[in-house]
Amino acid sequence: MTLQKPERPARAKKDSAQVVARSKEYREPVVVWGGKEVKVSFYAFDPDSGVLKRKLVRLNREMKHIKGKRAQREYAEGVASRIRDELKAGWNPWMQQGDGLVYARWEDACERYKAYLVKQQNEHNMRPESVTSYMSYQRVLMRWVAEERKNVRYAYQFDKRLVDAFLDHIYLDKDNSIQTRSNYLSWVKSFSTWMLGKSYIESDPTQGIPRMKMKGKGKNRDVIPDGVLLQIHEYLVKNNRHFLLACYLLHYMFVRPHEIAQLKIEDFSLHSKTLLIHGDVAKNWQDAVVTLPMHVIDLMLDLGVFNSPGSHYLFSEGFRPGREWKSEKQFRDYWTRVLRKELKFSDRYKFYSLKDTGITNMLRANTDVLSVRDQARHSSILITDMYTPKDIKQANELLLKYRGVL
Repeated sequence: MTLQKPERPARAKKDSAQVVARSKEYREPVVVWGGKEVKVSFYAFDPDSGVLKRKLVRLNREMKHIKGKRAQREYAEGVASRIRDELKAGWNPWMQQGDGLVYARWEDACERYKAYLVKQQNEHNMRPESVTSYMSYQRVLMRWVAEERKNVRYAYQFDKRLVDAFLDHIYLDKDNSIQTRSNYLSWVKSFSTWMLGKSYIESDPTQGIPRMKMKGKGKNRDVIPDGVLLQIHEYLVKNNRHFLLACYLLHYMFVRPHEIAQLKIEDFSLHSKTLLIHGDVAKNWQDAVVTLPMHVIDLMLDLGVFNSPGSHYLFSEGFRPGREWKSEKQFRDYWTRVLRKELKFSDRYKFYSLKDTGITNMLRANTDVLSVRDQARHSSILITDMYTPKDIKQANELLLKYRGVL
């Protein structure tokens, strides 16, 4: 072991110091003999200053009880060796944050979180689109940390100040909507809960960060008027009847886009006129059977979709049956980039608006609410009733005429 006094690292400018500091987390400890004083000297990365900072461990008190120069030398070298092992394991003398994994590297914690999301998806505890969204939010956060030189090196540095600055970046710097900020805040809360549960942090960094209030319902989509529905139908009959089928499934059967993307030919039964939606793709993780309207059956027969193998996806390349799975993103992209561009309707008419519109129009046509509830797979009539237009809500005729014995 070297016994010379180590060189002090050269001071650098603020920006370059961060680069130098990130290149190495510590310098090997050495034993320094200086007259009557014996020390173990080493350098460790200080997250607050962003540079390697010197740490001295004085051994004079312990040395008094050790007789003989050789024994003292062995003791001092043993202390240096233990410090070296602790530094390699991730210990940092400038981070006195308690026990647990607060000393873990920020990048390692993020990689562990991604592995957790993948496993949740594989075990069907999270939907693929949720995992995709969460990973996207995390990439944005990590990119911001790197580009803005936030000097986040360890997990414990994921604190309230950082979270608040990140949300300001999303809302102010990126000029996003309140809804987008709320979406990021929801994800950060979820991520923080995971970090806290794994002992990467010791407190919730989102505590006390409020949601920004939005006027109105908060939804950024509207029910589509009949006139626009007719325009969409006419355009798709001429240009893309396979996409029209996707619209039918959403509008008349209330099958959600991510569920539509997972449908296979074998899920449909012409004999019983039903569609089986498997629990591993459903929102509530439960198998469900919904009614297949006759005009939807007619379109499917006319398109010849049942000529394809039952194992094929209903909507593969070009919205046609095929072996390759395609994300529900293709539905939103076609709606936005083709339909809206060609028909020039409001951007508040989303692809998902077809579901809201279908439920509303079905109730407006005096379809009994229980049938609508079952087709929409709502857990309660109260949820279905939320779609009932105010202009058709009226007193129940049966209750108007009812009179008991009192």
